[in-house]
Amino acid sequence: MTLSFKFGTVGSPTGTPKKPGGSVGAIEFSKSIGLDTLELGWVQSVRVTEATCTLIKSASEEHGVALSVHAPYFINLNANDDEWPKSRKRLMDAAHYGCLAGATDIIFHPGSYFLNDPIEVLKIAIPRLQGCVDELKKNGDHVTIRPETMGKSAMLGSFEDAVAMSKAMDMVQPCLDFAHLHARPGDGTMNTYDEWSRLLEIYGKELGSKALKRLHIHLSGIEYGPKGEKNHLPLAEADLNMKALFKALNEFGCAGRIMCESPIMEEDALNMKKAWMKASGEKEKK
Repeated sequence: MTLSFKFGTVGSPTGTPKKPGGSVGAIEFSKSIGLDTLELGWVQSVRVTEATCTLIKSASEEHGVALSVHAPYFINLNANDDEWPKSRKRLMDAAHYGCLAGATDIIFHPGSYFLNDPIEVLKIAIPRLQGCVDELKKNGDHVTIRPETMGKSAMLGSFEDAVAMSKAMDMVQPCLDFAHLHARPGDGTMNTYDEWSRLLEIYGKELGSKALKRLHIHLSGIEYGPKGEKNHLPLAEADLNMKALFKALNEFGCAGRIMCESPIMEEDALNMKKAWMKASGEKEKK
């Protein structure tokens, strides 16, 4: 049987060789060590040619490595009117070129509340995101746009925000960063089997049980303070209860992709894969 989840890294694994290097090298290297998905880290800007996208896509198909893209960090659905067009272009470029490269999912950071009420901010964010989705549909860029759950309470990107954006339109589903969800309250909560189960129950209820089969998850250890996330840590150095999380994911019949954002990327991605096989009782098809 194949595993319910594919495992990989956000950005090229640290051990990716210099040659062929780049995304193609990262795809080949990921596969060679037992990882079967990769999130291309286009986090500063989208600087790829159509020719490069073709090479990435064929490497992904040849090696059976599923791709997603992490769009540039500088996207803000709550940007002021002068800044929004630049934010929008970054998201649209990531989606267009990502689609050409064979990526199915485009992950982005939704932005900041700027101290405003989250409900009011969503009234700005949702129509803007809807405009992006409408244009992508028109252009035939068939990807799933995924607002990431963010680790600081001042950021647009609570679990509720991500679900609200996804409910409002087609082609949008959350990227569930469980480390961020644990760090965001700032008090060590969101770290038990019951808490994760409640969250998955709401997710299934709001977005449909099929959505639980297509989860896109970010995971790592995390250091946090009263305002939320400080930085990512290796799993072994953090208090995130991965065992409880995997138990909940297994109980709810979840599937999809789990992407590692730990500083020891591929090492922890393989640790996650082992932990999942233990939690689920699944075995890999040789």
